[in-house]
Amino acid sequence: MRFEDSKYSKRFTYKKEVFSFGTLYVTEQFLLSEINEGVHVDINIATELISRFNDHIMKGVKIGYIANRYNSYSFDPQLWVDFNNEYDIFVAAAIVTYSNFSYLNASLEKEFFSKSLKRCKSLDEAVEWILDLNEFKIEANQN
Repeated sequence: MRFEDSKYSKRFTYKKEVFSFGTLYVTEQFLLSEINEGVHVDINIATELISRFNDHIMKGVKIGYIANRYNSYSFDPQLWVDFNNEYDIFVAAAIVTYSNFSYLNASLEKEFFSKSLKRCKSLDEAVEWILDLNEFKIEANQN
């Protein structure tokens, strides 16, 4: 299920960012990606994303990341290592998989991500898991 077809697109205020390789949705709690079919996510795409969200990164914003992988595409798992070493924006990540192959790829990526990474079978599972993270509960209690 695409984010804009889900109940969450009505529940959250979000900013939609469209790139040649896919679409990102930015909410206060998470960044959600929907990458186009057949794309290979590499350092060039990562660099473009980092430059677009540099303001968030520089402000020390902490959010969750959801990869909604209803399209088939490849991802260089080494990017997680590089990203974790350079930036500290994500408190955790969830990967929504729609096939066994996608689930296996997410399992491989889990080995490269230094924080908590959950493999999910639905967008609902991913969003609810991100929202249930202690980092967001503490933040909500302080407001």
